[in-house]
Amino acid sequence: MQGSLMLDIGGTWLTAEDRQLLRQPEVGGLILFARNIEHPRQVLELTRSIRALRPDLLLAVDQEGGRVQRLRQGFVQLPAMRDIASCAGAMELARACGWLMASEVLAVGLDFSFAPVLDLDHQRSAVIGKRAFEADPARAAELAGAFIEGMHAAGMAATGKHFPGHGWAEADSHVAIPRDERSLASIRAQDLLPFQRLAGELDAVMPAHVIYPQVDEQPAGFSRHWLQTILRGELGFTGVIFSDDLSMAGAHVAGDAAARIEAALAAGCDMGLVCNDRGAAELALAALQRLRVQPAPALRRMRARRSVALDYKQDPRWLHSFGMLRAAGLV
Repeated sequence: MQGSLMLDIGGTWLTAEDRQLLRQPEVGGLILFARNIEHPRQVLELTRSIRALRPDLLLAVDQEGGRVQRLRQGFVQLPAMRDIASCAGAMELARACGWLMASEVLAVGLDFSFAPVLDLDHQRSAVIGKRAFEADPARAAELAGAFIEGMHAAGMAATGKHFPGHGWAEADSHVAIPRDERSLASIRAQDLLPFQRLAGELDAVMPAHVIYPQVDEQPAGFSRHWLQTILRGELGFTGVIFSDDLSMAGAHVAGDAAARIEAALAAGCDMGLVCNDRGAAELALAALQRLRVQPAPALRRMRARRSVALDYKQDPRWLHSFGMLRAAGLV
């Protein structure tokens, strides 16, 4: 079986316990949270220490913009995507924001941010809200496509989330198990459209911890129908599939952490995330060791494609991109 684990650490430097965990070959990635971050130089020193231990690990962060951005002190405070959509020249602003975000993340030694959000803002889901570009699926796809162009130009792979769309389900999958009662035809006509149009541009997809009972009684991230029949088969997506955090309440339908990561991999995920719960991460790791998993070759496409120096704010393109966002009142 192919698959691997992405986990997290507790502080701003590696402990002996962290090092022991990260040496395990079944661990394929590490995600940073706000608690791991003080300022750009410290993050760069942390990522260098991780790469000295495991140069092959994927290093990730959530740096979407708006309220979801972990890199703050010394970094640009990025706008929410919905704020970009409301501006004149939104396409160019989205492209500039994608490039600027990616450049700042790459400069501190990380490979990628889990972005962009492709969910639609149906004015129903508080956990999505302004993280979404638009309510209109065609417009959302256009703006997200421009953001992805900017990320790719900077040298970063793009991850679309949360397939097939979290914007209709009202419950927050961090603390509950959301349900979207709409028909597959309705989902196809709306929320699935950005994923369909951008399937050839996305390097990775992250499915939602949402149950769509008219399609499958399993959350999308545990559903072979969603991931294999629709995402891989119908949409023709060939990139990486990351699970959303398997410690979230929306994933608990599958059982303990071992059962959750097994279910995610069986459904078609290439890497399972288990965050903010070291005991659960160790349980998931033990499960992968029993299964004798091997990393999916596609994961290599998520590595940083360009090295960015820490003095990137002197780069003319950075100055131009920042100036565009500032002139629009977004930063």
